[in-house]
Amino acid sequence: MAERIEGGQPRLVILLGPTGAGKSGLAIELAEAFGGEILNADSMQVYRYMDIGTAKPTPEERQRIKHHLVDLVTPDQPFHAGLYRTLGKKTIDSLHRKETPIFVTGGTGLYIKALTQGLFAGPKINPAVREKLKHEAGEKGGYLLYRRLREGDPEAAARIHSNDLFRIIRALEVFESTGMPISFFRNQHRFGDRPYLTLKIGIEIDRERLYRRIEERVDRMIERGLLQEVKGLLEMGYGPALKPMQSLGYKQMLQFLSNQLEWDEAVRQMKRDTRHYAKRQWTWFKADREVIWRDASTDRAKIFEEVKSFLREP
Repeated sequence: MAERIEGGQPRLVILLGPTGAGKSGLAIELAEAFGGEILNADSMQVYRYMDIGTAKPTPEERQRIKHHLVDLVTPDQPFHAGLYRTLGKKTIDSLHRKETPIFVTGGTGLYIKALTQGLFAGPKINPAVREKLKHEAGEKGGYLLYRRLREGDPEAAARIHSNDLFRIIRALEVFESTGMPISFFRNQHRFGDRPYLTLKIGIEIDRERLYRRIEERVDRMIERGLLQEVKGLLEMGYGPALKPMQSLGYKQMLQFLSNQLEWDEAVRQMKRDTRHYAKRQWTWFKADREVIWRDASTDRAKIFEEVKSFLREP
């Protein structure tokens, strides 16, 4: 049942949520139902040869529905949110001209934000302020900086994990260089670049159920040959120091291969770190007030009706 959207701004149905929540399967069902195609918004699925550990759509799933922004670069090539936005815009413009419904799905909040709102460049910063903050972090610890940020810019602090020193310093350097909180500049930027109409549906799932799914997901990756995939990447010359090779799953397999971890411990840490990643995703997405949260198992009919209504709006 293809929905046709004539003229106007492109409409994006965005399915988001933590890893393992069931976004990809639902996106395929919706794209099939409405005659659409899928844009990947997972920062790891852009890399070729990294299929199992990134939970990339299978060849069968790609036969069912066309997926875009997958397998774009090799693991040793740089890729970032700005490039993702550029390629995403080209794909969206092409699909919109063909009146094809567009479904965006993935768990990389920064990519979704870059696609729908543009990238926040921020005000000019005094480099001396950044160096001073780095020095303080080294001497006194990052938590003291986080506490200062919480006092000066509680809105920014609510979006940043207390261990994310890079973003803590970024927010504080804006505050100390300009006298204004970074959230002020972000809020100004937020409405400056809105090229698309969006329906954001967050996949709600009970925490215990999500963690069970994560454990099962990791077990399936192991069964499908994640270790062999990592060995193959090494044989192709993609070294352990590359950023993609240090991502979830790949890092633990490399630590096993280099005798830094026993097998059971590597798998345990992979499951633990995936749970921690899911928590960070929750924090990011819950801060977005545009997201409508739905349980994919009990609200399925409601989700399909909401998508249908959104695609048919004048």
